[in-house]
Amino acid sequence: MGGKVARKAAASHPALAAVAALALSGCSAFAPDPNALQPGQAGFVRGFLGGAVSDDPRAALVARNTLSAGGSAADAAVAGGLMLTVTQPSRAALGGGGACLLFAPRRAEAEAILFLPGAREATPPGADRPAAVPLMARGLFALHARGGARPFEELIAPAEQAARFGVEVSRALATDLAAVAGPLLADPGAAAIFAGPGGQPLTAGATLVQPDLGTTLGALRTSGVGDLHQGALARRVADASIAAGGGLTVAEMRAAVPRVAAPMILRAGNDSVAFLPPPADGGLAAAAAFTALAAGATADAASLRGVAVARAWRERGGDPMALVTAEVPADQGWPVLPASTTLVVVDRDGMAVSCAFTMNNLFGTGRVAPGTGILLAAAPGIGQVQPPLLSAAIAFNAPLRTFRAATAGSGQQAAPIAAALPMAAALRFNLPPAPRIVPGAVPTPAAPSPQAPDLFAGVPNPGRGNALSCPRYLPGDPNSCFFETDPRGAGLAIGAVDR
Repeated sequence: MGGKVARKAAASHPALAAVAALALSGCSAFAPDPNALQPGQAGFVRGFLGGAVSDDPRAALVARNTLSAGGSAADAAVAGGLMLTVTQPSRAALGGGGACLLFAPRRAEAEAILFLPGAREATPPGADRPAAVPLMARGLFALHARGGARPFEELIAPAEQAARFGVEVSRALATDLAAVAGPLLADPGAAAIFAGPGGQPLTAGATLVQPDLGTTLGALRTSGVGDLHQGALARRVADASIAAGGGLTVAEMRAAVPRVAAPMILRAGNDSVAFLPPPADGGLAAAAAFTALAAGATADAASLRGVAVARAWRERGGDPMALVTAEVPADQGWPVLPASTTLVVVDRDGMAVSCAFTMNNLFGTGRVAPGTGILLAAAPGIGQVQPPLLSAAIAFNAPLRTFRAATAGSGQQAAPIAAALPMAAALRFNLPPAPRIVPGAVPTPAAPSPQAPDLFAGVPNPGRGNALSCPRYLPGDPNSCFFETDPRGAGLAIGAVDR
């Protein structure tokens, strides 16, 4: 009966004939292609994807794959940051934390997500190596909430698999292991993870397997990040931290939350440059160094100026923006500050993230919370442990809602100049204006311009920088973009293109 009605309608209204034919055939013309890639699968996005740069190659690759799967820059930074907890736990681990800058073109503004490893009010009873309150997972979750597009649990999966099945030890991790092998491998939990045959530290190219960490990441994927701070996982970690001499409590972990804050903003021509604000005072130091560079200072002089400003803030506080140009005593030298590691990402739409992570010491306390695989960060302000100078910056054009450049620096006292100097160099590298790309169009990227500057020339040791720059902006002309990692380090820069 229905078929007769359809044929009669088609005969009396020829324009409906095609619709009737589809109805009678079950609309097979609209059947999905079973072989087509879906969102969440690498290769789903074609053409220009954006770029990712990290001190650890695997983290950069995971960030790139996330962009390819349809993730935003925030998604890519989350996935890359979680991968760092597996591949570079000397500087980034679930027991630690960090700080990130996010530029969202739709909001035409930058913001800072601060999740530094939490300080303790006092040395806990019986804790011979007090642990910082962990904030890495909650901080990355906050970043995802501000700019994520893919499900958070999807972003955990690459790190979980890497921990369970193993990854190659990178040159960066091998160098860190060699530097602290003696005290680190004295802990049985750490030795079970980081020691190879004969009890020697793993070397570059060896396989690093962390089954307990894989289980913990799996718990975060299935139960959520909140479980690490106020659920069954929180109780397990707290109990395990006591066994490891860290002395964490569930109450402290529950109370520790990331903070979204306004960044420090400086002007550079028509662009704005955002820096991490205190308490991530490496951003303050980078802002002061950037200002000194703009006034004609050498890299060494700008570096000293930045560190002196950060020290002045730590000693007496005050308005950070006023300190950028204030008279402050010359730096007389700090004790060696903690290590950090960085990651910068931009997506095809111009969303950008620049992050710095830390354990407040290489490998934190040097102890693993038994049964969890979590390396515990060192509590700042206790003994000789100082907070690091976490340094990151993003340049953007607010009226145009476009991204211009992003940098981040590591290397103890040299971290601020390792972020400021590449930013200054990138902003000096200008190309003729180009038309904005129509949203949805797929550009054909070319190789980075051979005229791109050496962004890291002059960065003093032990500073190491990572940078992304698009002189013609994003959204705009991706052909102008270039992505660089400090050649003295062991990182990877990827200008991501899928064809």
